[in-house]
Amino acid sequence: MRKIRDVLRYRSTTDLSLEAIARALKISKGVVAKYLRLSEAASMGWPLPEDYDDLALERLLYRQAKARSSSFIEPDYARVHQELKKKGVTLALLREEYRQATRERGDQYTAFCTRYRAWAGKLKRSMRQIHRAGENLFADYAGPTVPIIDGQTGEIRPSSVFVAVLGAPNYTEIGHKRI
Repeated sequence: MRKIRDVLRYRSTTDLSLEAIARALKISKGVVAKYLRLSEAASMGWPLPEDYDDLALERLLYRQAKARSSSFIEPDYARVHQELKKKGVTLALLREEYRQATRERGDQYTAFCTRYRAWAGKLKRSMRQIHRAGENLFADYAGPTVPIIDGQTGEIRPSSVFVAVLGAPNYTEIGHKRI
């Protein structure tokens, strides 16, 4: 804890940069920044009250950090996973809804995506099926319609795209069906 006192003293009484304070105290620049961030969160200035021993200082700094982090609200990843199956739903949209629901106490976008992907990575997904070549054909709708323009009349008609796959590897066929 002696280093925290020294960091606060150097920062308040000198014009040294974080890097210079780190060199003077033989600690990393990140540790200096962390101590300053903790002291700012605890609204602690210099000089410290005389009744603050190292233990009291540590409790004050880390209690504030713990209280701040305990307000974090974990998203319901199962619901996020189900919502992503709906048309037009993205992780950015779900994260924004989550942020509004938690009143700004949730993850940032990158952390939200990272945590969701870690959660989704633990899901067991397997459906092993054996298909003989040419025996089965699997077709699926490939998304929203695409416009097809008639070259003679200029009429624009929507067209759905379907993908068909034979039930054996390396046999694929892509076709278009007009609606």
